[in-house]
Parts: sequence; structure tokens; C-alpha cells
Amino acid sequence: MSQYRHEVEAGTVIEPHRHDGDHQLLYVSNGLFATKTEHGTWVASAQRAIWTPAETWHEHRVYGRTLVHLLRFPVDQELFAGDRPTVIAVSPLLRELLMACTEDGLPEDEAQRLRAVIRDRVRHADLAPLSLPAASDPRLADACRLVTDDLSVPRTITWLAARTGTSDRHLARLFRAEFGTTYPQWRTNVRVFQAMVELNGGATVTETAHRCGWATTSAFVDTFARTMGQTPGAYRAVR
Repeated sequence: MSQYRHEVEAGTVIEPHRHDGDHQLLYVSNGLFATKTEHGTWVASAQRAIWTPAETWHEHRVYGRTLVHLLRFPVDQELFAGDRPTVIAVSPLLRELLMACTEDGLPEDEAQRLRAVIRDRVRHADLAPLSLPAASDPRLADACRLVTDDLSVPRTITWLAARTGTSDRHLARLFRAEFGTTYPQWRTNVRVFQAMVELNGGATVTETAHRCGWATTSAFVDTFARTMGQTPGAYRAVR
């Protein structure tokens, strides 16, 4: 089937696999869906969809009850170059197109017309990367693990460097070299992702702010809104 929708239970893990014959565009109209490859993790939500190229080994993890909308494209319809997933912003129009195209019992001729419009809209969609790259350097991997093991406690790069046998300057260079970002930017992405997990699990905005290491709820609301385009309260209401 080239397009379909299905509901997935919270906590579902789909083991590593690949699609040799087609690319995959995955969107969730509610819930949270993460795609993981050897290079990192990419996140789909109501505002983002994930393009996974054909022949890419990947696994999925679901947070909260999630409604998945999935479209497959033949290998000759490559909408994005490269061998890694791509996260795109989902506009209100694209959202409605994806939901309509994955309706049960949709006639094939109508589905083909919707898919043609979807292809055009996806090609012109803004890239909206919410991804957590995987570290290859052992010191960087250890630093990342120290942060993610307990996000409620802020860790400075100096503290991390001292515990991973390097200097804060060298560790900062590793973040830029491997992730293309600074340590604070990476940590913000990690905290926002974990905040989405917490909110999908039913935590309040205040509880989430504390668990993910924000000093105040207002600071969390501001960061989440700038990253996701909506407040955590609005995200929680429609998760």
C-alpha cells in the first residue's frame, strides 16, 4: 500500500529495518514518533514530518498514543538528496493533504492527485531539523550521556570536560565538528525532545520544566515556543 494511517500504542518500538524499494514520508497528527539510524535520531510531531530514504537502516520509537500517516514513494521519486532522514515543517495545508491522502478507502485516482500536490508541497517545505545526532568520539559520547542521564541538573561544558578527560575548549570543538552546533544548542534540542516525551506522557508544563532542567516554567515555555512554534500547553492539549 502506497499510503495509509494507523494508530500506534505508546512505547511501541519497531526494530531496525529498511525499505529497499521505496522512500518513506512519515507524519503524526498526534503523538510523538522518533526515527533512529546509526547517525542519530530524528523526530516527527504534529508540526514536523520525517523523510527516510530508501535502503536506510532505521528503527522507530513511539511516545504516547500516536496516529501515524505514512506515504511511500518509489526510488526514482527522490524528494531529498542524501542517505540520512530529513525533517520538514508541516504547514496547515500540508497537514490536511497528508491526512486526506491517508484516509481509509480513498479511491486510487484521488490518492494519486493528492500525492502529486503533496510532492510539490514537500519539495518546497522548510527544513525544520529536530534531531539528536549520534557521537562517534568516545569523549563526546560520554559527555552526551552524562547530560541525558539526568536533564534536571544543568551541566556546564567545563564540568563535562573534567569528567570526560578533555578540556572545555576541545569538547566545544567536538560538538561543533560532529554535530555542527554548540553545546548549549545541542542541549536545548535534547531538552525540548524530552519535554515532548514528558508532555505526551501526561506531565504538566511545570513538572516538565523541572524534569528537563529549566530554572523557571516561563523560561521553558519561551524556549519550547521558539523551537516548536507553539507553547507546551498548546502542544499538550493536542498531543
